[in-house]
Amino acid sequence: MMGVLTADIRLIIRESAVQTAISKATTARLRRATELAIGPVLLFGVWWLAARGGWVNKDLLPSPVDTLRDTTVAIWSGSMTKDIWHTMVRVGYSIAIAIVAGVPVGIVLGAKAAVYRSVEFIVDFFRSTPATAMFPLFLLLFGLGDLAKIAVAAFAAWLVIVFNVAYGVMNARQTRILAARSMGASSLRIFRDVIFFETLPQTFIGLRTAVSLALVVIIVAEMFIGATDGMGHRIIDAQISYSLTDMYGSILIAGALGYGLNLILLFLERSIVHWSGK
Repeated sequence: MMGVLTADIRLIIRESAVQTAISKATTARLRRATELAIGPVLLFGVWWLAARGGWVNKDLLPSPVDTLRDTTVAIWSGSMTKDIWHTMVRVGYSIAIAIVAGVPVGIVLGAKAAVYRSVEFIVDFFRSTPATAMFPLFLLLFGLGDLAKIAVAAFAAWLVIVFNVAYGVMNARQTRILAARSMGASSLRIFRDVIFFETLPQTFIGLRTAVSLALVVIIVAEMFIGATDGMGHRIIDAQISYSLTDMYGSILIAGALGYGLNLILLFLERSIVHWSGK
């Protein structure tokens, strides 16, 4: 009898512990969701008060309600979706070029400190030069088409990736490299099994920065380098035609694209480099 009672008590305690754990997890999710919602709600509230209270000229700042409504209609009708697609395709091409060309160069530069020091000035010089200042040069080289937009964005992203990959290689943990050498691992094996994984955290940092930079450069290029589509063209066209809800809505969508890309890369980083810092 006592054994049955003890088993029942243990079962109750176990169920109570499970329920407590579930409750804590639910509370944590709700807290996290609330924290994430504060920013958008605060932005909407300040915008609504500014438009409603006349803090800003109503001819310059439309209501957030009207802006969100018109933006939803534009997305639903497909007119804005096409511009989003064209912008994202250009960003995708520029990032793909930057990764394919930047990662190997960064590895070579980082593997030999003397090699990196010999070209450090060139890398830092162009990395510090605003990408928009390079527009005239890329226009002369590639003309007014998409190639110029993609090339200037790829160049800006390439510099960021090269710097971060080289930095990651140079700062790989020497203790792990020495441990691998002491066990007789070849240089290729050390690079494949140690250095490559050691550089991944810094590579992802560079990738996130490069994607954000490429999006900025592409949107600015779409505004001023003969584009007929894309979010940059849509923003400047709405400003010229004084379609304020379309302009503000396009700016919001452009920001959402950058934020979304960053979240995707953060998710990939946490999934792939889950061992970082251990």
